[in-house]
Amino acid sequence: MVFLDWRAYPWYWSFTDQFWYACLLVVLVPGLLAFMLLFFRNDTGFGGNNGFTDFKRILGLRIADPVTRATLFTLTGVYLAAVLVLSRAILRSKVGRVLTAIRDSESRLMFSGYNPLGYKLFIWTLSAVLCGIAGALYVPQVGIINPSEMSPANSIEIAIWVAVGGRGTLLGPVLGAALVNGAKSFFTQSFPEYWLYFLGLLFVFVTLFLPRGVIAIPGMLRGRKA
Repeated sequence: MVFLDWRAYPWYWSFTDQFWYACLLVVLVPGLLAFMLLFFRNDTGFGGNNGFTDFKRILGLRIADPVTRATLFTLTGVYLAAVLVLSRAILRSKVGRVLTAIRDSESRLMFSGYNPLGYKLFIWTLSAVLCGIAGALYVPQVGIINPSEMSPANSIEIAIWVAVGGRGTLLGPVLGAALVNGAKSFFTQSFPEYWLYFLGLLFVFVTLFLPRGVIAIPGMLRGRKA
């Protein structure tokens, strides 16, 4: 890990060369910190606007090696499947039903005697932890991470993934992320000046003509045939 031309770790990065400790930070830090501007400050030791880059090895293995890259990609797929299973289990539990009620009518839920604070704190923290693990899988494969990844624009893009794929579903956002990022790769290479226009038009089109997202298209087609 190389940033700011530092030749030695400062004291607050002690033990980060130990894999188990790095994994522990992956889980704990996102759950404890929700600050974005902190990461832009050079004096906090997070690399400022440049972030971290030049990742070369993990567990002694070269990240650029095809086998290592394939392993990381496979682990990412397994992790995605595990998160989907966990999310489905939560949705089918009492906690999931309460969270759905919070989404639909929080005031009515409170009138029924529930305190939504603990439920919202739980799902927010769990989401941060899951995102932290996803980031730990993302960075070695991309090779760089900087604070711009936490910008509001990225949050808007994630909302578009959900809208395109299908709101209120588990597989919809996954499908939307694949479609939008596939389009992003094509446009930013072939027509970079039109990407943002296409993204805006895509969001408007889905909102007007596919309010349930592309995941609902098979059901719509079956309904027309019937």
